[in-house]
Amino acid sequence: MRFILAPWREPYIKNVFKKKNECIFCRALQMKNDKKAFIIFRGAHNFIILNKYPYTPGHLMIAPFRHLPSPENEDTASLHELMDLFQLSLNVLRTHYEPQGFNTGMNLGQSAGAGVTDHYHLHVLPRWTGDANFLPIVGKTKVVIEDLPTTYEKLHPLFQECRSSKKDQKEIKVSSC
Repeated sequence: MRFILAPWREPYIKNVFKKKNECIFCRALQMKNDKKAFIIFRGAHNFIILNKYPYTPGHLMIAPFRHLPSPENEDTASLHELMDLFQLSLNVLRTHYEPQGFNTGMNLGQSAGAGVTDHYHLHVLPRWTGDANFLPIVGKTKVVIEDLPTTYEKLHPLFQECRSSKKDQKEIKVSSC
């Protein structure tokens, strides 16, 4: 068996085990400061947050407001909005970053690789040919071309433009983005 070293993930792993009983998504929502929490969009049932340990710039996560380990017990409105936010994320990231592809998905449960097992979420990662190279393995260095505050400042206004003009400001206009 070959082992591939990923030392840039060490702060994340240590943080997960240190705060095992604390949910990163619920903590972000409780902060009441979206910019500090890196929440770039709030819908009626779900929100979009930047991954604090991104694999690539623009690595987003879409999570429900409700603290649930899996989508089986989620209501239909929340699941539909999750897919709307997924489409919105693809549109905004494709427009801003012009990636050549995406990795998307959920890891449900610890054995599936979930770093947060009690609050399900959907990852959306823009990808480019050659964005995974020898540096993390040989040089023990991960290069991410922009920091989180810069990514937030770039993406937050783009997501806000995609709100409808309805009074509650919760409906999302995916097609216009």
